[in-house]
Amino acid sequence: MDQTLPFYPIFSALNNVPRPSHHEEKVAQFLCDFATQHGLDYSRDAHNCVVIRKPATPGYEQATPVVILNHMDMVCVAEEGHAFDPENDPIRPIIYDAPATDGSGEAKWMKADHTSLGADNGMGLSMALAILADKTLVHGPLEVMTTTNEEDGMDGAANLSEDFLKGRHVLNLDSEAYNEITVGAAGAFIQKARLAYGQIRMPKDYIAYKVRVRGGLGGHSGVDIVKQRANAIKVLANLLQVSIHHKHIALYLVKFEGGQASASIPSSAEAMVAIPTASEQDFKDLLIQGSCAVQAQFGVTDPDVEVLFEPAVWNGNVVDEESTRCLLADLNAIPVGPLEWHPDMPGTPMTSNNIGTVRQSAEAFEVSTHSRSFRVEDMELLAKKIREIFLVSGAEVEQIMNAPAWQEDPNSPFLQLVSDTFQDVLGFRPTPVAMHFVLEAGYFVQKYPGIQMASIGPRILEPHSTSERVELETCDDIWREGFRSNQVVGQVDLLVACGGG
Repeated sequence: MDQTLPFYPIFSALNNVPRPSHHEEKVAQFLCDFATQHGLDYSRDAHNCVVIRKPATPGYEQATPVVILNHMDMVCVAEEGHAFDPENDPIRPIIYDAPATDGSGEAKWMKADHTSLGADNGMGLSMALAILADKTLVHGPLEVMTTTNEEDGMDGAANLSEDFLKGRHVLNLDSEAYNEITVGAAGAFIQKARLAYGQIRMPKDYIAYKVRVRGGLGGHSGVDIVKQRANAIKVLANLLQVSIHHKHIALYLVKFEGGQASASIPSSAEAMVAIPTASEQDFKDLLIQGSCAVQAQFGVTDPDVEVLFEPAVWNGNVVDEESTRCLLADLNAIPVGPLEWHPDMPGTPMTSNNIGTVRQSAEAFEVSTHSRSFRVEDMELLAKKIREIFLVSGAEVEQIMNAPAWQEDPNSPFLQLVSDTFQDVLGFRPTPVAMHFVLEAGYFVQKYPGIQMASIGPRILEPHSTSERVELETCDDIWREGFRSNQVVGQVDLLVACGGG
């Protein structure tokens, strides 16, 4: 790791600016101020997307413009019990030593102190800003395009005006595998259901219990869904439904909440329930058995997952029987994890689904689901089935996002140029892959005819989780070699090459 490289202090400054999805006003202003500080022209739209334009180096004005694309928001999650306000608190990065992914020995890594790091997509954005600030780099006309709400709806990309972006050669820095070029991505469908509930007084001869599922590893609901980790919301809902249907315990919900973001596999969930005093021992026995079953099922994927329960004090209202049964039935009916495997990409899901969050207000439960597929018709069919499950229960369902899948033309000259440049300056040719996560590329292809795209980035592991970490040497290589090398004939700067210089 070379801490003198210019993007590291920019990343540090960026992590002092809160930037959760739906709350990008502060980071958008940070970008506008950065442009002003460096004397660059910029535009900011009604959705807080920002494009900063850097004129070509003299002599390269006629080169084809290049766009560097990132998103400014991040998935903000924190370890259970760690006080963290994502709208106001900074991210605290930690640098540590751990084995390199290539087996070459120890490497420098960066993670965050008890929260997600925001290397997705903050590291790529910091590199793009460092390019803007660099007065020695030789390049054609540049646009640094930064979108909003990429992680939870893609409102920014979906609502870009047709004249907001000029360039048609786009280098996206939102990938997470250093030795790969992402040339395709699944589509994604996010919807949120609002299930209103009735309340009754807690019956006599009832007691309250608090039940928690905690210790799951969580992770990115696209990248990590293949690992089939425990979805804490699903696990908890199953335990409670079993107590009703198989143990015949007349259970009422008081509270049910879980997860931190729709794009993350929930690592924890918590419920408070009211049960008949006479059923207490049966309930405890069920949870003990359920805990053993959960550890048997997920002990390999989530070694620390556990079910905890304890008596609670509650004398107020409870969710009525119908609403309790509807919520638990819906959560149990909705599938999670990989639902079909891609026939041409072993180990990659074709279609998947995630229950990301359950929130409870004074009147309703709100549930978010995130469906993905490389086949748009399968994704929309899955989303329709989920919608129908909720509608049968009387819920209101809102579509948040229907992002198109993307597949770059394998014969794209721009894609070939990026691959050739990797070979020239890094000594290897990256593997082209299609990934089971969503990128904004689908919107850009629809909106800007003739656009060509490739997505690259440093090695980031476990994004969207508190285990998120980035291998810093891969950041150094992407910057120093990929963007800066022009030492010998044939090793031209990537941006010059992409710009036709």
